[in-house]
Amino acid sequence: MLNRIDLRGSRRDPRGLLPRAQLDVSVAVERIRPLVEAVHEHGFSAIREATERFDGVTLERLRVPAEAIAAAAETLDPEVRAALVEVIRRTRKVHADQRRADVTTQVVDGGTVTERWLPVRRVGLYVPGGLAVYPSTVVMNVVPAQEAGVEGLVVTSPPQAANNGLPDARVLAACALLGVTEVYAVGGAQAIAMLGYGSDGVDEGDRCAPVDVITGPGNIWVTAAKRLLQGTVGIDAEAGPTEIAILADDTADPRHVAADLISQAEHDPLAASVLVTPSPELADAVEIELEKQVAATRHQERVRTSLTGEQSGVVLVDDLEQGLRVVDEYAAEHLEIQTRDAREWAMRVRNAGAIFVGAYAPVSLGDYAAGSNHVLPTAGCARHSSGLSVQSFLRGIHVVEYTEEALRDVAGHVVALANAEDLPAHGDAVTARFAK
Repeated sequence: MLNRIDLRGSRRDPRGLLPRAQLDVSVAVERIRPLVEAVHEHGFSAIREATERFDGVTLERLRVPAEAIAAAAETLDPEVRAALVEVIRRTRKVHADQRRADVTTQVVDGGTVTERWLPVRRVGLYVPGGLAVYPSTVVMNVVPAQEAGVEGLVVTSPPQAANNGLPDARVLAACALLGVTEVYAVGGAQAIAMLGYGSDGVDEGDRCAPVDVITGPGNIWVTAAKRLLQGTVGIDAEAGPTEIAILADDTADPRHVAADLISQAEHDPLAASVLVTPSPELADAVEIELEKQVAATRHQERVRTSLTGEQSGVVLVDDLEQGLRVVDEYAAEHLEIQTRDAREWAMRVRNAGAIFVGAYAPVSLGDYAAGSNHVLPTAGCARHSSGLSVQSFLRGIHVVEYTEEALRDVAGHVVALANAEDLPAHGDAVTARFAK
């Protein structure tokens, strides 16, 4: 079922040889540019037209009524409610520890620099609603923003025809449990444009004011709209299809490995599931397990398409050292380590969105209830980017305070560098304070 790439004995750079989905976001940007510009210029009417075309729903209003949000929480299945409450508790516990404290550094006598960490004013949190619905993503976006101290939280999620044109009821219930009251029934590129530029509505209470930062995963059209709006607003990342890499040796249970590969393939036909192992025997056993487990899973057509696609596969390596180099080059969104001394290998990894150590920390745990965040960098972006956190919503601002004597003491250095850069007025701005 899985393609095989044999890197044993190879000294080649593995990056270009590893499986990965090929998506051209730049092409998608040009296709959605007219839609984004239409929302910018025409607001509600353009959003309504796009929603009819792509979601098959005619919007009467953009904003979800407060009573609908409350009702969704009241009618939520008790088991799902209990699960969400626990997920919120664990996620808040982890993210509360991420908040940075202001720090003042005394550079010299009379000269200090204070770094203040201030939250952005207003954020837009996108929650997908395509092949699956994601109340857990509401938690993963909202909790770090709340812990950062963001004042204005906006959630937008596609309208569902089965829910009378409102976002999925479980998404609305998660908003209610988190105290989020500003929710919009808008999805896709038009939702990102609405968040970035703002939009009128049917009345003043239906208006969406623009945000400062947009976060949350989505399909390629959402990603393209984020790219188009970057600079107008801040974005968390350009999220591609989800992916898992598993570094495993002959101690790994093939049933666990197969189940974890399937769990990511369940998301999307373009999802990537990659096994990196020095054990051909494990690879063979995993293949046998995949055939058994895929046949029994609910979304087997979607899963099979993902597992047999060019983005998925088994990578055979000489040993775990080579395997470590391979997974570092791959820079997976989710990386599982199922080996002897798993934690030691995990602590040597440089590039991954999140690392799951040992037999009892599957990616599914992180998707929901580990306390970690599941909004993570994809497509190799873990080489330079982090997952969503409290820091995603904070800005560091330096506050500089110098006395007259402290400035006088360093004035000569400022003037020397200003003259070296042919910016003499910079030096004059200092010396003018001491002219008689």
